[in-house]
Amino acid sequence: MARRRWVIGRRVRAALLSAVILANVIGAGVVLVLSAWVLPSGPVGEESPALVVNLVAFGSYLLLAVLVGALWGSRRFRMRVGGGTAVELRREHRRVLYGPLRLTTVQGALWLTAVLLFGGLNAQYSWRLAVQVAETTLLGGITTCALSYLLSERILRRTTGRVLSTQPPRRRVLPGVVVRSLLFWALGTAVPVVGVLLAAVSALAYGDVPAAQLAVIVLSIGGTALLTGLLATVGAARAVADPVNAVRRAMRRVERGRLDAEVTVYDGTELGQLQSGFNTMVAGLAERERIRDLFGRHVGREVAEAAAASAEVRLGGEVRAVAVLFVDLVGSTQLAVQRPAEEVVGVLNRFFGVVVEVVEEHGGWINKFQGDAALAVFGAPVGLPDPAGCALAAGRELGARLAAELPDIEAGIGVSAGDAVAGNVGDVRRFEYTVIGDPVNEAARLTELAKSLPGGVVAAGRAVELADDGERGRWEPAGETELRGRGGPTRLAVPAGSMSSQDGRKPREIGADRS
Repeated sequence: MARRRWVIGRRVRAALLSAVILANVIGAGVVLVLSAWVLPSGPVGEESPALVVNLVAFGSYLLLAVLVGALWGSRRFRMRVGGGTAVELRREHRRVLYGPLRLTTVQGALWLTAVLLFGGLNAQYSWRLAVQVAETTLLGGITTCALSYLLSERILRRTTGRVLSTQPPRRRVLPGVVVRSLLFWALGTAVPVVGVLLAAVSALAYGDVPAAQLAVIVLSIGGTALLTGLLATVGAARAVADPVNAVRRAMRRVERGRLDAEVTVYDGTELGQLQSGFNTMVAGLAERERIRDLFGRHVGREVAEAAAASAEVRLGGEVRAVAVLFVDLVGSTQLAVQRPAEEVVGVLNRFFGVVVEVVEEHGGWINKFQGDAALAVFGAPVGLPDPAGCALAAGRELGARLAAELPDIEAGIGVSAGDAVAGNVGDVRRFEYTVIGDPVNEAARLTELAKSLPGGVVAAGRAVELADDGERGRWEPAGETELRGRGGPTRLAVPAGSMSSQDGRKPREIGADRS
């Protein structure tokens, strides 16, 4: 069943009522001041009944107008609602957004009625008096309407922000900044200046305004113009500066990396579009950063940064001096058979967590995960001064950490170094950055060998030779062997002390076992 309800809260209604009453009182004060200082004293002097009639009619109409305006204005914020449909929600939003304009039209209609009423009332005394009373009443109406709009717009900011948070303004839904500035100009400049002009016109047309009285009129209205002009200018500046300052503060948070910064949209003009546009921009930056982070996690942060910095995607590669570390679990097939799938995934995640941490600490990049194995590259896409030394250090530390942190699993680690081709391979529609060359193949073969050695770590002799002196001293020769798929013997090296400390064999005996 449809019923009528308010679209604004009780406190907001009370604030709006106070603002409307205040605006009407100020407008009435403008009329009284202009009438007292601008109108000639002849027809409305103390002996004329026009003065009493105007005062009684003015007071009565003011009370009636405030009462009618309050009731009429309140209906502007009530609407019939039924099932809470989308159409009703849009109507509710429009009533809030156009609330200041609706209240202003109510005040405008009441003051226009007053212009006609008081103009006709004074026509029986003098057409000159009727015109002057109508003019001053019109100026009071302009003051009231301008104040009513500006005050109600500020009071409704929080409610407007709530509405615009669910439906940001894609276009201007209220009179823009120019119209708002004109209202401030009318309030602070036009009304008092027109009062001075009326006094001057009366003095010139009828010649019955003494110079002293004209001087008092100019001084009084000029002082009023200075005061109201200052207040109107401050109001106009705040109306524009508040939304801009909110955006500026949020921009500083974004500069510090806070991509959760958000501005409350409470303005339906171009300034509201600025606020909404800032929120959209920050949301886009956050989404871009999230995608960039996901992209970096999939392909590696170095590759992601290189791709983002590149102006275009180019397939192919370049020859780079790199080092390669290959690590593979031992008995992963039996692990998958003997344990539940969830447990296997957990073991792999812990295993790869250690691998990634060690590789990144030594400046490497995880090129890919292959089931229960991982391929790490040092020296591409970001160059390193000593890729072989970094890979060898990572291999030693990885072997030690896996033995200490994951004693229930075993892995083989192979390290090689040399020249390889690094670049984008695939098609422009789907490609990946990878490293292709002899070091990759050699590292994979060394990993198979490492699975049968104590410590599980073995490196190619040429990788040790390419490392700096500090890392080279931490490795010792371990003979040579012919790896599968390679046409000649490969010199081997293992971490110093890893062989003799575990089974008493000399390092050079490894090659003999394999040959």
